[in-house]
Amino acid sequence: MAKEVVNPDEPVVVGEELDHVRLITLNRPRHLNVISSKVVSLLAEYLEKWEQDEQAALILIKGSGRAFSAGGDLKMFYEGRTSKDSCLEVVYRMYWLCYHIHTYKKTQVALVQGISMGGGASLMVPMKFSVVTEKTVFATPEASIGFHVDCGFSYMLSHLPGHLGEYLALTGARLNGKELVAAGLATHFVPFERLPELEKRLISLNSGDENAVKATIEEFSLHVQLDEDSVLNKKPIIDECFSKDSVADIIKSFEVEASKEGNRWIGPVLKGLKRSSPIGLKITLRSIHEGRKQTLPECLKKEFRLTMNILRTTISEDVYEGIRALTIDKDNAPKWNPPVLDQVDDKKVDQVFQPFKEDLELKIPEQEQCRWDGKYEDSPYAN
Repeated sequence: MAKEVVNPDEPVVVGEELDHVRLITLNRPRHLNVISSKVVSLLAEYLEKWEQDEQAALILIKGSGRAFSAGGDLKMFYEGRTSKDSCLEVVYRMYWLCYHIHTYKKTQVALVQGISMGGGASLMVPMKFSVVTEKTVFATPEASIGFHVDCGFSYMLSHLPGHLGEYLALTGARLNGKELVAAGLATHFVPFERLPELEKRLISLNSGDENAVKATIEEFSLHVQLDEDSVLNKKPIIDECFSKDSVADIIKSFEVEASKEGNRWIGPVLKGLKRSSPIGLKITLRSIHEGRKQTLPECLKKEFRLTMNILRTTISEDVYEGIRALTIDKDNAPKWNPPVLDQVDDKKVDQVFQPFKEDLELKIPEQEQCRWDGKYEDSPYAN
């Protein structure tokens, strides 16, 4: 397991039992509540325990500080780059947990006050109710650093209307709270200053009844009206450009649109696309395309293969170069290998999508009565 720095006096996840309500607080505010191995283990422990607890009816999850969760702990991955499969355990546990979050048997509410990115947003989008604010910021920027959209997002993004999913996955574009509700990635918009009051009301409601929970949230929520310059108002252009079969064709189509009057917003997005890892972009687009025809378990199994092959540098070291440039040296000057799209060998991309031997695949429980089976400790990897 890759090393992670945690203050032993501060639990990274706080779980509280309040009569019929269970409250999870992501508690690494100075680190934007990034997801580490300890965070994943505690989340899984609480969620399994509470799903089987007849006294638990409503699960609330929130972040401390200015972030809900900024996603995976990139420094943990980077520091583990020289040790074989140092992050395999946390990856396996997280993707296995993602399935259980999507299929959870109790009513869940995410109170998303701030940053919610990458894997962190996998604790928001699948919830029965996800409440966002004017301070919420969402993005899936993984492709830009040589990675791919994971934690179930090849499923969630590919099922958005039109080709918005391809756009968000490839560009890492940010959405605000109102846009998240309009796009179907969150259920309610509540002003930031009223979020603590809503939390208190939900705790005092003391019930997991979906209609009662929804009615309570709607007492605080506002009707969403998109700003005029919202990217969601550009969907005809997005659908036209991001429906193309290849990253190269998407960029060409986007360049054509950028030259037209009134499309100055495309310039910065296009610049970001061209600065991203060519391999990361190609893997991500293919994963989203496949996700359109895959079930959630199939997407999670595919994402597990992709992540492990990428971390193992099966075809490229781009992910570590991307993390170095973004968070280690912070020079924002990654040197990709290969440096341009037309030098990416599609046969090499095929390699990272190849199935593992059956016993080495991510185990998603197929039988309802055994839904909490398939844990990492029961896999061959644990030996």
